[in-house]
Amino acid sequence: MSNFLVPVHDLMHRAGTMREISSMIKLEHSLGAGLAQVAKDTEIDLELRLESVHEGIYVSGGLETKARGECSRCLEPLSMPIKVDIQELFAYSLEVEDDLLVQDEQIDLEQVIVDSVVLNLPFTPICSEDCLGLCPECGLKMNDDPDHAHEAPIDSRWNELKNFSKESDS
Repeated sequence: MSNFLVPVHDLMHRAGTMREISSMIKLEHSLGAGLAQVAKDTEIDLELRLESVHEGIYVSGGLETKARGECSRCLEPLSMPIKVDIQELFAYSLEVEDDLLVQDEQIDLEQVIVDSVVLNLPFTPICSEDCLGLCPECGLKMNDDPDHAHEAPIDSRWNELKNFSKESDS
């Protein structure tokens, strides 16, 4: 049995009735990929309102969790709060192929939560707006030494002139 299943037998076919739930769900699998993700065993805090409507059960509210990752500029580890609002209708009968259904007097919040969290993960997380990133030549963190510089590279087309200069000195 999934920890995302919520029994709704007390709300079914009773339009106008409502129930609020507040719970923590521990993830069995990590969510997301790339530079930011919500790790396995991370808890998701749910504050939801379940309302019975003629078509099914309307779920609204929000969730909070923490994502971990690394800055896309300087590669420093990050912890990012994720707050998402949820609004979904779980229908009693399938009218459109994409409908979420009330099945066996339960609703399964897993797909709603996974989609909401993954779509709200930053694609390129940064530690701060003024992060300077890494030096493209040597990989030094520019935040540690903002005045870091290298000698200007010599254009390879002038290499033969450098050899000419050495020959005339000898």
